[in-house]
Amino acid sequence: MTSLRHNESLDGPQDAYLDAARACILDVGWRRTTLTEVARRAGVSRMTIYRSWADMPTLLGDLMTREWTAVVATTAGTDGLVDRMVATVRALRANELFVRIVEVDPELVLPYLLARRGRSQELILTIAEEAIRTGQAAGEVRKGNPTAIARALVLAAHGFVLSAHTMVDDRASEADLDAELALVLHRTLAP
Repeated sequence: MTSLRHNESLDGPQDAYLDAARACILDVGWRRTTLTEVARRAGVSRMTIYRSWADMPTLLGDLMTREWTAVVATTAGTDGLVDRMVATVRALRANELFVRIVEVDPELVLPYLLARRGRSQELILTIAEEAIRTGQAAGEVRKGNPTAIARALVLAAHGFVLSAHTMVDDRASEADLDAELALVLHRTLAP
């Protein structure tokens, strides 16, 4: 298998196959997307797709890893851990694949909230932990276990990614909630 579980990046045809899978999920949702439909949209045989992914969950895992890693990469130029985390939360909430999955197939997100960490979460944790260590060395972040602090920050951010829309109304906007997230993160990290 040549899934992202074994290859850190995809270039060329496999990237195009993930593009086809993304288009299918946006059109009909994950439950109605099949490897056969992905192959048809990509203009290749089913066996070509099956050589890389034995099933839809494996393909979806690679697609989500590619998508969320790209989201994180778009915030790389953002200064400061708090600003980068808030920018990542906003970018995930606006990502059309993420929105589609949450709207149509929310159960796909549950394993990453209730059972295990995904590859994208591991990436975010690594970035956050490194930033915390750097901040601690500079005296800009409080003392404490950087791994635990990073994980607590990501746990706090989960709610702002997944549930912020349930808290938005005429009394509190999404921007208001993002400002509160920034405040929570700043106060959590303050020395």
